Amino acid sequence: MTAVELAGITKRFPGVVANHDIHLTVRKGTVHALVGENGAGKSTLMKILYGMQKPDEGTIAIDGAQVAFSSPADAIVRGIGMVHQHFMLADNLTVLENVVLGSEKLYGIGGKARRKIKELSERYGLGVRPDVLVEELGVAARQRVEILKVLYRGARILILDEPTAVLVPQEVDALFDNLRELRSEGLSVIFISHKLGEVLSVADEITVIRRGTTVGTAVPAETSPRQLAEMMVGSELPTPETAESTVTDRPVITVDKLRLEAFGGKALLDDISFTIHAGEILGIAGVEGNGQTELVDALIGLKGADSGTIALIDEEITAWPTRRRREQGIGYIPEDRHRHGLLLEAPLWENRILGHVTEKPNAKGVWLDPKGAQADTRRIVADYDVRTPGIDVTAASLSGGNQQKLIVGREMSSKPRFLIAAHPTRGVDVGAQAAIWDHIREARREGLAVLLISADLDELIGLSDTLRVIYNGKLVADADPATITPEELGSAMTGAATGHLEHQETPADTPETPETPDLGKSPESPEDEAR
Repeated sequence: MTAVELAGITKRFPGVVANHDIHLTVRKGTVHALVGENGAGKSTLMKILYGMQKPDEGTIAIDGAQVAFSSPADAIVRGIGMVHQHFMLADNLTVLENVVLGSEKLYGIGGKARRKIKELSERYGLGVRPDVLVEELGVAARQRVEILKVLYRGARILILDEPTAVLVPQEVDALFDNLRELRSEGLSVIFISHKLGEVLSVADEITVIRRGTTVGTAVPAETSPRQLAEMMVGSELPTPETAESTVTDRPVITVDKLRLEAFGGKALLDDISFTIHAGEILGIAGVEGNGQTELVDALIGLKGADSGTIALIDEEITAWPTRRRREQGIGYIPEDRHRHGLLLEAPLWENRILGHVTEKPNAKGVWLDPKGAQADTRRIVADYDVRTPGIDVTAASLSGGNQQKLIVGREMSSKPRFLIAAHPTRGVDVGAQAAIWDHIREARREGLAVLLISADLDELIGLSDTLRVIYNGKLVADADPATITPEELGSAMTGAATGHLEHQETPADTPETPETPDLGKSPESPEDEAR
């Protein structure tokens, strides 16, 4: 039986047609993947299904009955829940308060609600603590709260937008187990993702959208990641491999015994030491909430170190304010582009100025230079393939991937000496991902030093020259990107391994019998092929 049927959906915005004659059918008790390049119209389509926007043309049917939604409240009543790529949580409220907000009539706001939250958390392995303030949670924990909110409201149709973007392989496996449980109980899941290997492993059916319209459907058992990528963007799946080494012996950023404490003296960062040389990418792997955010804040100057030093080239910058660090060549791609990277309601050219207010072409002396910023924004839009009707539209009107390309273009345009790249390709499609990788690799060849923090372990392993693992605020392990696997790295991220990580050979890596002396790796699985 059909849970959701969208027919002929069309949605227009000034200067752009976001959806054109889209058709989507989701059967009950299935995981249905929706894939497409950034700006293809996936998020707009799901906002229409969730009642956040109204279609200009087309119809929506839920459980066989045609419906018209005026707001998300109407969709929730019909059993639809949505977990957005950018979370809808109030930082100054607790987890419990966020979950019950707007649904106080279901289980009240006290003990009954707390028991329901704990029951759902334990049932689906979400590990959510009801009384913690959301502002104290990392990105991964916030996502789990969002999933719990949807289940709390009794949703039977779940829309998950990039749900694995912040998870390590073991957590992805656990999430997929949860999705299969939901499916077995008759729930329907619409799964939006750019990780094509994951799509093929968890989905029952796949719909592909390109340039605002449906271009086809696929059955995972009969489709490879390469074929899916070609349907999405018309090209093969990119890989993050960086073949040649460009590492020099010139230190660019040196961190020595850095310590950062929370109120009360608890160490958020403890004895952090590393050096990144010109032409080197240092990758930091870790489960969200183990000190990555604090490390970035200390390096960019948002938080002052309690002890230890930070040096840029041969000058100590530990006490420098953020603006001086930026002016002296530190670039910053933040982990949350909406909270720290953009002014969403400002035009693109004003966003070009952010973080670079005193620098050319944004300024002439002490005065801002709007014309210079506008001209350079046009160049960034062209060079970084930012899909937009013009530079005067707001940043909020761009898709997530195009917002990210704008940020990468802005930071690279200042010719930084040291780049902090926190999840640089989170939530972007394979085409945008390849473009961002190319820009980072090109800057690396020209001598840029990069600190790369990413939840995408294939990206970390493929781009990095050196790998370190952070756990509970300490750098506990290191690994050779040429030999380590995502599974081995994921194990160290959970604290199961420390020190230098050696690749453990498996029967698939070595010959099993003398008769097969040339046996190499086992045939690629869809997940391997996606790397």
